[in-house]
Amino acid sequence: MAAAGAALEEASLLAWLFRGAPGSAPGPELAGYLAELAGLGLEALGREPGRLAEERALAAAQTRHLAFAHYKIFIRSAECTSETGRGFGGIERGLARLLGRLPGFQETCRSFLRDAEEIASSRRMNSLTLNRHTEILEILEIPQLMDTCVRNGYYEEALELAAYVRRLERKHSSIPVVQGIVDEVHQSSQLMLNHLIQQLRTNIQLPACLRVIGYLRRMDVFTEAELRIKFLQARDAWLHSIQASIPDDDPYFHITKTIEACRVHLFDIITQYRAIFSDEEPLLPPGEHVVNESAIFHGWVLQKVSQFLQVLDNDLQRGVGSRLDSLLGQCMYFGLSFSRVGADFRGQLAPVFQQVAFGTFRKAIQEAVDKFQDEMNSYTLISAPAVLGSTIPVTVPATQPGTLQPPMVLLDFPPLACFLNNILVAFNDLRLCCPVALAQDVTTSLEAALGKVTKTILAFHRAEEAAFSSREQELFAQFCTVFLEDLLPYLNRCLHVLFPPAQIAQTLGKNSFFPQQRSMREVPALMQSQGISAEQGGSQRPLSLTPSLPCSGSHGTSIGGSAQSTPSEVKHFTRIPA
Repeated sequence: MAAAGAALEEASLLAWLFRGAPGSAPGPELAGYLAELAGLGLEALGREPGRLAEERALAAAQTRHLAFAHYKIFIRSAECTSETGRGFGGIERGLARLLGRLPGFQETCRSFLRDAEEIASSRRMNSLTLNRHTEILEILEIPQLMDTCVRNGYYEEALELAAYVRRLERKHSSIPVVQGIVDEVHQSSQLMLNHLIQQLRTNIQLPACLRVIGYLRRMDVFTEAELRIKFLQARDAWLHSIQASIPDDDPYFHITKTIEACRVHLFDIITQYRAIFSDEEPLLPPGEHVVNESAIFHGWVLQKVSQFLQVLDNDLQRGVGSRLDSLLGQCMYFGLSFSRVGADFRGQLAPVFQQVAFGTFRKAIQEAVDKFQDEMNSYTLISAPAVLGSTIPVTVPATQPGTLQPPMVLLDFPPLACFLNNILVAFNDLRLCCPVALAQDVTTSLEAALGKVTKTILAFHRAEEAAFSSREQELFAQFCTVFLEDLLPYLNRCLHVLFPPAQIAQTLGKNSFFPQQRSMREVPALMQSQGISAEQGGSQRPLSLTPSLPCSGSHGTSIGGSAQSTPSEVKHFTRIPA
């Protein structure tokens, strides 16, 4: 403790003594010298300044001697010091320039590091690319492979490639190369879609249809409703091409080939559709929008039936001759075959054939009336009747079974005989296709024609009455009698044969049928009003034509030989021999 205190006191004393000195504190040599002074006696301390002065003078002398002895060294040392200073100045200026260039060098180094990293990364990518060369080449060849599969018909493989590309796009959609592959595969998919739809426009069978629709569903391009529409459109285009290839020069040939094509191919299309698509109700909540997919098919079938009926009507209007019954049979068979698929349209055929049959009959009746008028313009009553005035018997052709023999007395009056023959020709044409619904129209048309004939006879009487001789007056009376008592009843029987009352009653659902009698007394009344007496016309009994109510019936291919015979008993009406 005492030593530590003494040391501390000594340090404080030294600090106080050298408080004005340049140094902050004495060095260790001074401290040692002071410790030595502290150990000297008084005399030694008195001699100490002198000793120090001697040592100082000695040191100075030695220094001068050293300087004189080694002045060259001092000169070189000064020069070296000066050069060193100048060198340090150059070094300082060089360091300053170096420091000024360090930022640019630093940026260049950073750029070099970046380039080096990019080169290293590129090298690694190139190395990885080289290692994965086979796999990358397979991916790059996907568009070409896809196009090859589509053009060669390998649709299964093409769909697998398209699915793989979709997965690749979801994972690496940001890579330009992958996006280019996706675009090219999409173009090949569109080509495959066109090829598949084009196959549906050809004569394709059901197994191939199933495959094509399966491919289209896997492509996920159309909804279910759109897929059905596309299928029907493609098959409809194929059916239309077949119909367009049928020559339309001959209406009968055109409509028969159309019926055959529609019956075969349209039935195949419906069968294919029902085998591929299901029309069951979708199991969806009531609140969601539901597309009635079955209505698509029903609407298409209705359109096809309407188009067929339009073509049928157009060809019938152009004229098919006397083959209307054969055409009706083919159409009925066509409609019957469609009943197996729930599209029986036979009920739509009756109005079409009914209109054509009645139009043909009405035209034939009008031609018969026109020919009668022409013949009456040049007819004279000078010649004696062939049957009534001749003693030579007229050879009457043998009556064939199932025929309705016309009255031979009409041979005495050629205009009436020709008129009846023309009417019978119209009846024979009508019997080939004779719907019961035409009974009223046929009766009305025939009554109108007979009214025109009656007016023609009255006009002939007014024109020739003044020049009539007694013989001609008698012949005209016989002419009127034959017209009223033979021609009209025969036509009435023919109407009963064409439209049997029993058949009409069965059609109307009645036990018996008593047709409304429409009196023909207006004919003799019209004659009497023109000055023709009942005696001139002979005894006249009431005659009637049988009108029938229009009703839906089937076509008849034959008519009866008498009013009581059935349609299967008679083949035709017998004309009066020329």
